[in-house]
Amino acid sequence: IYEDIGNYYGAASKSLNWHENQFDITFIPGEKEGDNTQIDTTVTFGWKYLINNCKTGKKGSGDNAYVYFLPGQSESVIEGTVPTGVKRFSISATDNTPNLTFASSFRRFASAKQFFNGDHVNVIPPINAYYKMRKDTIYTHYSPSLDSIIYWFNKKSINLYGEALVKTFAYEKIGFGSTDTGIAIVRKFWKEKGLDEDELNIYDGSGLSPLNRVTTHAQVEILKYAKTKNWFPYFLKSLPEYNGMTIKSGTISDVKGFCGYHKSKDGKEYIFSFLVNNYSGKSSQLVGKMYKVLDELK
Repeated sequence: IYEDIGNYYGAASKSLNWHENQFDITFIPGEKEGDNTQIDTTVTFGWKYLINNCKTGKKGSGDNAYVYFLPGQSESVIEGTVPTGVKRFSISATDNTPNLTFASSFRRFASAKQFFNGDHVNVIPPINAYYKMRKDTIYTHYSPSLDSIIYWFNKKSINLYGEALVKTFAYEKIGFGSTDTGIAIVRKFWKEKGLDEDELNIYDGSGLSPLNRVTTHAQVEILKYAKTKNWFPYFLKSLPEYNGMTIKSGTISDVKGFCGYHKSKDGKEYIFSFLVNNYSGKSSQLVGKMYKVLDELK
């Protein structure tokens, strides 16, 4: 959604993903609440394209700043607050042109290593990649193994990885990276495993879209399936720990969920999914109540 795409967790998957398609914005807060903030231009990449409406918040109030990307324009707008009482405060935003960021980084790298004049570095769109030119391989970069990608995808909830993975499913099957095709492949896979299609109403690879609808039953069946596979130990290792339990959390506006595995003191093993929709009040209060319910499994 519009409110997410400018912030690091809403970064879209591009043809070239670089530094997880995000960059840091470092603020210099004011001395008191309500003061304007300044962007530290010495450390903030792309600061010339940021419209800073961010104010100084209360001491200890944390990150309440949001970046709004304007489609079709080069500028992004920053709203919200960062806390007073600190010299610097950083947030992360979406880099919408990671290919250009890569080219800039590579120019500096090439010049420093004296490979060639870095001014000649450019990123060529795939459609133009076969123009006649001299091609010399100077470096080949290999992907981490899938278990490593999944580990960080789950541990840090890097939504970009989910979006890239679902496109990769499509690329592996049809030779073209498409979100819609990747989703169709996922739905077909679980239908063949016995899940009702209507239980997996998904629109993206990360779960960030508010249009997604997944039942707790489907989540439990998927977790049960994972437990039967030889790769399960790697998957289990990727799940974070909350409330003394091995579980993955999920959060969007007015929705909170936990699902995962737990072994009680008496040795009984549980596989569970716990979703709360359209709650009111603070998320911290809701999480405390959810933990009390989950404590019954201990």
